[in-house]
Amino acid sequence: MHIVERPSPNQDERAGGRSPDLLVLHYTGMQTAAEALARLCDPVAKVSAHYTIDEDGTIYAHVPEERRAWHAGISFWAGDHNVNGCSLGIELVNPGHEFGYRPFADAQIEALIDLVADIRTRHPIQAHRVVGHSDVAPARKQDPGELFPWKHLADYGIGLWPETSSRHLRGAVDAALARFGYGIPPFVDWPLEKTIAAFQRRFRPAQVTGLWDHECGRLLESLLALVDSDTSRMAKVRD
Repeated sequence: MHIVERPSPNQDERAGGRSPDLLVLHYTGMQTAAEALARLCDPVAKVSAHYTIDEDGTIYAHVPEERRAWHAGISFWAGDHNVNGCSLGIELVNPGHEFGYRPFADAQIEALIDLVADIRTRHPIQAHRVVGHSDVAPARKQDPGELFPWKHLADYGIGLWPETSSRHLRGAVDAALARFGYGIPPFVDWPLEKTIAAFQRRFRPAQVTGLWDHECGRLLESLLALVDSDTSRMAKVRD
């Protein structure tokens, strides 16, 4: 794993000395890696991440993990409005939807897998606590987008991927989405349709409508079972 130090001034202390327990994945959404790195290290821009991974697999380190990077912006996950304060942010070089969105390079994803494994030696981030930028800020963001290989990464415990299930969702849609971690009104100021679209973008990328249907319900029911399993497994590890 090749890591290049590229410090960013855009950082501050985590409130209360909180240790990160959430991982947020982004794409850079700029035309070149050089432009993205320059922006993440520009004090005028006031944005940063802990790491950026280039398409050739090179990893750039910007902000120490014990410090807060400014990557998530206005966001929400699992009851927490201070997503920057509890998370690590990783940017993956990709032009994004605005500049010619394309599949993520194999070397880039391999480097991400190695980096997350290394991070987990210091921070026991659970699989269901690995999310995309669009998950925590669905009204503003689409990244890392429909081409991000969530299913492949789930094989390495990086995020979750729903299993095939015929079980229908139990309970109300908004309550179930909130249980998974998504922000729903009135706790956030974006409409439920934006949250549904974010869910679909990640777990059913072939059809992003913002409208709930039975397939979405079956996917979410499967995911909630995986969350329960992941939480139980980590509890046994701590014991």
